[in-house]
Amino acid sequence: MRPLAPGPAGPILRFENLTLGYNRHPAVHHLRGEVAAGSLLAIVGPNGAGKSTLLKAIAGELRPLQGRIELIGVQRRQIAYLTQQATLDNAFPIVVHDFVAMGLWREIGAFGGLDRSLRRRIAEAIDSVGLNGLEARPIGALSGGQLQRALFARVMLQDAPLVLLDEPYGAIDAASVRDLAAVVRHWHDEGRTVIVVLHDLEHVRQEYPETLLLARELVARGDTTSVLSEANLLRARDLAEGRGDDAHAAICHADQDVA
Repeated sequence: MRPLAPGPAGPILRFENLTLGYNRHPAVHHLRGEVAAGSLLAIVGPNGAGKSTLLKAIAGELRPLQGRIELIGVQRRQIAYLTQQATLDNAFPIVVHDFVAMGLWREIGAFGGLDRSLRRRIAEAIDSVGLNGLEARPIGALSGGQLQRALFARVMLQDAPLVLLDEPYGAIDAASVRDLAAVVRHWHDEGRTVIVVLHDLEHVRQEYPETLLLARELVARGDTTSVLSEANLLRARDLAEGRGDDAHAAICHADQDVA
């Protein structure tokens, strides 16, 4: 498979023979290529394909077993990383305002105060995700959609050039999906690089111009319509289930020279 190539803006990420895994058991094999700055990229694939593992590695939470990830023009602290809701302890006694304000942690530190301009930014972030009036509500009293909106507001305050979202629409209502998808489009319009792990292929087809199809290895990368072909999806399923064989080797993948 040909490696991913950078677009006109130049790369923000480079994968060099990247292998990731846990306890020396690989989950992603020999990934090579680049992601262009300003990309709006969906990562899809079967369960166990290594999608969340790849985001963890980009965020610096997982060390490669082999190879490396190079950040170009951005530092780890400038990455906003939204994990799946299942990793969040929503029983923690904190209200929406303070939960969202945690997005300023890197900017003001653990003991920094909130001046008027920072409080205005917090209020604007809360309002922009539709949680105005819920600032004093404990996060444990929020619905799934409301909690995800609060998480998006916290990401907004990080003001990061590179945004990683892991299954951001799982188990939330349709209205929240619609509103938060608009936030993602806005981030992309601002020139941020947004990489999102998703499982809803119809949503990917509607919202994402570029897709990376992963099944422990790169299956295809390029424009979404070409990547999400029946042949590529079948290939990904077979690889994830350990049934990959030479019969699929002749599949014509999407144009992987476009990042």
